[in-house]
Amino acid sequence: MSIVAVGINHKTAPVSVREKIAFSPDSLTHALQEMLSQVQCQEAAILSTCNRTELYLVKPGEHELTQEKVVLWLEQHHNIPASTLVPSLYWHQDQKAVTHMMRVACGLDSLVLGEPQILGQMKQAYSQAKAAGSMALVMDRLFQRTFGVAKQVRTETEIGENAVSVAFASVNLAKHIFGKLNKARVLLVGAGETIELVAKHLYDNQVGHITVANRTISRAEGMAKQIGADVITLAQIPEQMAKADIVISSTGSTLPIIGKGMVEKALAERKHRPMFMVDLAVPRDIEEQVAQLEDAFLYTVDDLQTIIAQNIENRRKAAVQAESIVSNQADNFMQWLRGLNTQDAVISYRNQCMAERDTLLERAHNQLSNGKNPEAVLNELATKLTNKLMHAPTNALQKAAQGGELDKLIYLRDVFDLDIEDISKQK
Repeated sequence: MSIVAVGINHKTAPVSVREKIAFSPDSLTHALQEMLSQVQCQEAAILSTCNRTELYLVKPGEHELTQEKVVLWLEQHHNIPASTLVPSLYWHQDQKAVTHMMRVACGLDSLVLGEPQILGQMKQAYSQAKAAGSMALVMDRLFQRTFGVAKQVRTETEIGENAVSVAFASVNLAKHIFGKLNKARVLLVGAGETIELVAKHLYDNQVGHITVANRTISRAEGMAKQIGADVITLAQIPEQMAKADIVISSTGSTLPIIGKGMVEKALAERKHRPMFMVDLAVPRDIEEQVAQLEDAFLYTVDDLQTIIAQNIENRRKAAVQAESIVSNQADNFMQWLRGLNTQDAVISYRNQCMAERDTLLERAHNQLSNGKNPEAVLNELATKLTNKLMHAPTNALQKAAQGGELDKLIYLRDVFDLDIEDISKQK
């Protein structure tokens, strides 16, 4: 039994190649079942995201699973020439494959070190393979162990604790100031990609209420609908400002949208309850003089970059701990797999011994029924059963001795628990 992980990711292939071998959710069931028959693997799962496509395969010992077979299948399935695919492909087998899967789930192989989204995507890959019927004992156990490792890494290290994007850092700062965000009211200014990410992080943290202000209402409505937010125009910001505990802005405006006077008025209406403000725009959306106001806490994108740089370093330190956890857990899984690989041999050997016993026992019963002396029957049974069980080990010992294979003799000594002096005499 062997495990293989093969694929491409953001480190090995540009998006122009990654998009060519991505699997849509609708095509996964067919692709998994096709792999079982055409690639000659016993179990299979597919992880397909914007940054990577990976195939996880289990092959029985009697079939050789080569890179050529997998490439041929990908070539035919996606109608992409092998010459485009092969330079970007990586191939991991057995312990390296197990380690790779665990590193991926922990975010150690991600574009953003330690990002948590990949674990959810791996859980989705697991569910899809289960539904497609392409997963059995080994792959199921591997995924479950991988999920356990990811949880252990999150619990025992700080790899996910430090914000490494301006959107995440903004929300993280808000959490440090307000604690829980379930009662906080947020005003988001803009509706671009950065604000969308901020909105998602706020929504995931169950923020109390969000209002989105944008120059074009229709542009903001799609995002607002997903997070249950209200939408206003930029002109309505002054009347809404006093209601906001948190203001985060990121637009393409060339001039500030929020001035010192506007914030000063809002703070007076709030009876000087503090307001946390983050300006992610370049040029600025919020006048820098706002930072002079006693109850306004203003952070710029430069402030956040300093925090992010330190957080990236903290994640790197946490990653060292995470790698150690992954290494240990990969070792544990491979020990389990090796035990599984020997199980068939153990069962076969036991069945063979039991069959010999049953044959001789039946013969003994027949002899007793025919009136043969019981003591003679028992002696014959014991002698013949002993000879049968000794036959294969004796042959192995004789062949090793005749061939001068001392290592094999020592190994057989350990297997049969023989005295070392007896083996030395065989030399």
